[in-house]
Amino acid sequence: MTDDLPPLPVFGSDARVCGACRLWSPYSVDGARGWVGPCRLQPQRGLFPPTAPICNAFSPKGGTAPAPSAAVVRTAVAARSVAPLLKRRAGAELSSEVLDMTREELMEVFREAAGDSDPPPLAAKWEGGAIQLVPGKPDLQAKELPIDALFHKVVMVRDRLRTLEQKLNTHPKLTDAERVEMQQYITRCYGSLTSFNILFREKSDHFVGQRGAED
Repeated sequence: MTDDLPPLPVFGSDARVCGACRLWSPYSVDGARGWVGPCRLQPQRGLFPPTAPICNAFSPKGGTAPAPSAAVVRTAVAARSVAPLLKRRAGAELSSEVLDMTREELMEVFREAAGDSDPPPLAAKWEGGAIQLVPGKPDLQAKELPIDALFHKVVMVRDRLRTLEQKLNTHPKLTDAERVEMQQYITRCYGSLTSFNILFREKSDHFVGQRGAED
Protein backbone atom coordinates (compact mmCIF):
# COMPACT_ATOMS: atom_id res chain seq x y z
CA MET A 1 0.00 0.00 0.00
CA THR A 2 1.47 3.35 -1.01
CA ASP A 3 1.28 6.71 0.77
CA ASP A 4 -1.53 9.02 -0.31
CA LEU A 5 0.06 12.22 -1.58
CA PRO A 6 -1.82 15.51 -1.09
CA PRO A 7 -2.76 17.49 -4.21
CA LEU A 8 -0.23 19.96 -5.54
CA PRO A 9 -0.82 23.55 -4.43
CA VAL A 10 -2.69 25.76 -6.88
CA PHE A 11 -2.40 29.54 -6.96
CA GLY A 12 -4.18 32.25 -8.89
CA SER A 13 -2.54 34.15 -11.71
CA ASP A 14 -2.07 37.17 -9.43
CA ALA A 15 -0.51 35.23 -6.53
CA ARG A 16 3.06 36.29 -5.77
CA VAL A 17 4.43 33.35 -3.82
CA CYS A 18 7.12 30.81 -4.67
CA GLY A 19 4.55 28.22 -5.72
CA ALA A 20 3.39 30.52 -8.53
CA CYS A 21 6.97 31.09 -9.73
CA ARG A 22 8.42 28.97 -12.53
CA LEU A 23 11.74 28.76 -10.66
CA TRP A 24 10.17 26.72 -7.81
CA SER A 25 9.08 23.10 -8.31
CA PRO A 26 7.49 20.55 -5.92
CA TYR A 27 9.83 17.78 -4.79
CA SER A 28 8.44 15.94 -1.75
CA VAL A 29 5.86 16.13 1.02
CA ASP A 30 6.90 17.32 4.48
CA GLY A 31 4.77 16.14 7.38
CA ALA A 32 4.38 19.63 8.85
CA ARG A 33 4.71 21.92 5.82
CA GLY A 34 3.10 19.90 3.02
CA TRP A 35 4.69 20.10 -0.41
CA VAL A 36 8.24 21.45 -0.40
CA GLY A 37 10.67 21.99 -3.24
CA PRO A 38 13.84 23.76 -4.40
CA CYS A 39 14.39 27.04 -6.20
CA ARG A 40 16.43 26.65 -9.40
CA LEU A 41 17.97 30.07 -8.88
CA GLN A 42 18.74 29.73 -5.16
CA PRO A 43 19.58 26.06 -4.40
CA GLN A 44 21.26 27.13 -1.14
CA ARG A 45 17.80 27.67 0.36
CA GLY A 46 17.15 23.93 0.30
CA LEU A 47 13.57 22.64 0.24
CA PHE A 48 10.87 25.08 1.32
CA PRO A 49 7.07 25.35 0.94
CA PRO A 50 5.50 27.16 -2.02
CA THR A 51 4.01 29.84 0.24
CA ALA A 52 7.45 31.24 1.09
CA PRO A 53 7.94 34.97 0.45
CA ILE A 54 9.13 35.69 -3.08
CA CYS A 55 12.48 37.21 -3.96
CA ASN A 56 13.31 39.82 -6.60
CA ALA A 57 13.76 37.04 -9.20
CA PHE A 58 10.05 36.09 -9.16
CA SER A 59 8.97 34.88 -12.59
CA PRO A 60 5.33 33.73 -12.93
CA LYS A 61 4.66 30.36 -14.51
CA GLY A 62 3.90 30.66 -18.19
CA GLY A 63 5.38 34.15 -18.33
CA THR A 64 8.57 36.13 -18.08
CA ALA A 65 10.04 38.13 -15.26
CA PRO A 66 8.07 41.35 -14.58
CA ALA A 67 9.45 44.57 -16.00
CA PRO A 68 10.76 47.17 -13.53
CA SER A 69 8.29 49.80 -12.43
CA ALA A 70 8.38 53.35 -13.77
CA ALA A 71 9.58 54.59 -10.37
CA VAL A 72 12.54 52.23 -10.46
CA VAL A 73 13.40 53.34 -13.98
CA ARG A 74 13.24 57.01 -13.02
CA THR A 75 15.51 56.56 -10.02
CA ALA A 76 18.06 54.47 -11.88
CA VAL A 77 21.38 56.29 -11.92
CA ALA A 78 22.99 55.01 -15.11
CA ALA A 79 22.47 51.91 -17.19
CA ARG A 80 25.43 49.61 -17.55
CA SER A 81 25.99 46.62 -19.76
CA VAL A 82 25.64 43.22 -18.06
CA ALA A 83 26.89 41.26 -21.05
CA PRO A 84 29.82 38.96 -20.20
CA LEU A 85 33.20 40.45 -20.97
CA LEU A 86 36.03 38.04 -21.74
CA LYS A 87 39.46 39.25 -20.70
CA ARG A 88 42.65 37.54 -21.76
CA ARG A 89 45.01 37.32 -18.81
CA ALA A 90 48.71 37.82 -19.40
CA GLY A 91 50.24 34.53 -20.51
CA ALA A 92 46.83 32.77 -20.73
CA GLU A 93 45.31 31.58 -23.96
CA LEU A 94 41.59 31.22 -24.51
CA SER A 95 40.59 27.81 -25.81
CA SER A 96 39.35 27.39 -29.37
CA GLU A 97 35.94 26.30 -27.99
CA VAL A 98 35.43 29.76 -26.48
CA LEU A 99 36.86 31.70 -29.41
CA ASP A 100 34.59 29.84 -31.85
CA MET A 101 31.43 30.40 -29.79
CA THR A 102 28.71 32.71 -31.03
CA ARG A 103 27.35 35.30 -28.61
CA GLU A 104 24.14 33.28 -28.14
CA GLU A 105 26.10 30.10 -27.35
CA LEU A 106 28.19 31.94 -24.79
CA MET A 107 25.10 33.49 -23.18
CA GLU A 108 23.53 30.02 -22.97
CA VAL A 109 26.55 28.81 -20.98
CA PHE A 110 26.09 31.68 -18.53
CA ARG A 111 22.33 31.04 -18.29
CA GLU A 112 22.90 27.36 -17.53
CA ALA A 113 25.55 28.16 -14.91
CA ALA A 114 23.11 30.56 -13.23
CA GLY A 115 20.23 28.08 -13.47
CA ASP A 116 18.26 30.61 -15.50
CA SER A 117 17.72 28.62 -18.69
CA ASP A 118 14.32 27.15 -19.52
CA PRO A 119 14.12 23.53 -18.34
CA PRO A 120 13.74 20.84 -21.00
CA PRO A 121 10.20 19.42 -21.35
CA LEU A 122 9.26 16.10 -19.79
CA ALA A 123 7.92 13.48 -22.20
CA ALA A 124 4.11 13.73 -22.28
CA LYS A 125 3.51 10.10 -21.29
CA TRP A 126 5.29 10.62 -17.95
CA GLU A 127 3.48 13.83 -16.93
CA GLY A 128 1.69 13.33 -13.62
CA GLY A 129 3.29 9.90 -13.18
CA ALA A 130 5.01 8.48 -10.14
CA ILE A 131 7.85 6.09 -9.34
CA GLN A 132 7.14 3.36 -6.82
CA LEU A 133 9.95 2.24 -4.54
CA VAL A 134 9.16 -1.24 -3.22
CA PRO A 135 11.29 -2.59 -0.32
CA GLY A 136 12.60 -6.13 -0.49
CA LYS A 137 10.94 -7.01 2.81
CA PRO A 138 7.18 -7.58 2.46
CA ASP A 139 6.37 -6.01 5.85
CA LEU A 140 7.75 -2.61 4.83
CA GLN A 141 5.66 0.04 3.15
CA ALA A 142 6.29 1.12 -0.42
CA LYS A 143 6.98 4.76 -1.30
CA GLU A 144 5.97 6.85 -4.29
CA LEU A 145 8.00 9.67 -5.80
CA PRO A 146 6.59 12.01 -8.47
CA ILE A 147 8.39 11.54 -11.79
CA ASP A 148 8.58 15.33 -12.05
CA ALA A 149 10.84 15.34 -8.96
CA LEU A 150 13.18 12.72 -10.42
CA PHE A 151 13.25 14.54 -13.76
CA HIS A 152 14.16 17.79 -11.99
CA LYS A 153 17.13 16.08 -10.30
CA VAL A 154 18.29 14.49 -13.58
CA VAL A 155 18.16 17.88 -15.34
CA MET A 156 20.14 19.49 -12.50
CA VAL A 157 22.84 16.81 -12.84
CA ARG A 158 22.93 17.37 -16.62
CA ASP A 159 23.27 21.14 -16.23
CA ARG A 160 26.05 20.81 -13.63
CA LEU A 161 27.96 18.43 -15.91
CA ARG A 162 27.66 20.88 -18.81
CA THR A 163 28.93 23.71 -16.63
CA LEU A 164 31.82 21.57 -15.41
CA GLU A 165 32.64 20.67 -19.02
CA GLN A 166 32.78 24.33 -20.02
CA LYS A 167 35.01 25.20 -17.05
CA LEU A 168 37.42 22.40 -17.92
CA ASN A 169 37.64 23.55 -21.53
CA THR A 170 38.52 27.10 -20.50
CA HIS A 171 40.67 26.44 -17.42
CA PRO A 172 44.00 28.25 -17.95
CA LYS A 173 46.10 25.94 -15.76
CA LEU A 174 45.15 22.59 -17.29
CA THR A 175 47.24 21.00 -20.02
CA ASP A 176 45.60 19.49 -23.09
CA ALA A 177 46.33 16.01 -21.75
CA GLU A 178 44.65 16.81 -18.43
CA ARG A 179 41.60 18.23 -20.21
CA VAL A 180 41.26 15.09 -22.32
CA GLU A 181 41.55 12.84 -19.26
CA MET A 182 38.92 14.76 -17.29
CA GLN A 183 36.66 15.02 -20.33
CA GLN A 184 36.67 11.21 -20.55
CA TYR A 185 35.30 10.99 -17.01
CA ILE A 186 32.50 13.42 -17.90
CA THR A 187 31.72 11.40 -21.05
CA ARG A 188 31.41 8.27 -18.92
CA CYS A 189 29.03 10.15 -16.59
CA TYR A 190 26.88 11.07 -19.60
CA GLY A 191 26.94 7.43 -20.71
CA SER A 192 25.83 6.21 -17.29
CA LEU A 193 22.86 8.60 -17.39
CA THR A 194 21.54 7.59 -20.82
CA SER A 195 18.96 5.36 -19.09
CA PHE A 196 17.08 8.54 -18.20
CA ASN A 197 16.76 9.64 -21.83
CA ILE A 198 13.23 8.17 -21.93
CA LEU A 199 12.11 11.01 -19.64
CA PHE A 200 13.01 13.78 -22.12
CA ARG A 201 10.49 14.85 -24.73
CA GLU A 202 13.10 16.17 -27.18
CA LYS A 203 15.90 13.95 -28.45
CA SER A 204 18.24 16.95 -28.55
CA ASP A 205 18.12 17.02 -24.72
CA HIS A 206 19.33 13.41 -24.36
CA PHE A 207 22.50 12.33 -22.61
CA VAL A 208 25.09 11.07 -25.09
CA GLY A 209 27.96 8.86 -23.96
CA GLN A 210 31.01 7.68 -25.84
CA ARG A 211 30.15 7.02 -29.52
CA GLY A 212 26.51 7.75 -28.65
CA ALA A 213 26.19 4.60 -26.50
CA GLU A 214 26.15 4.02 -22.78
CA ASP A 215 29.50 3.04 -21.27
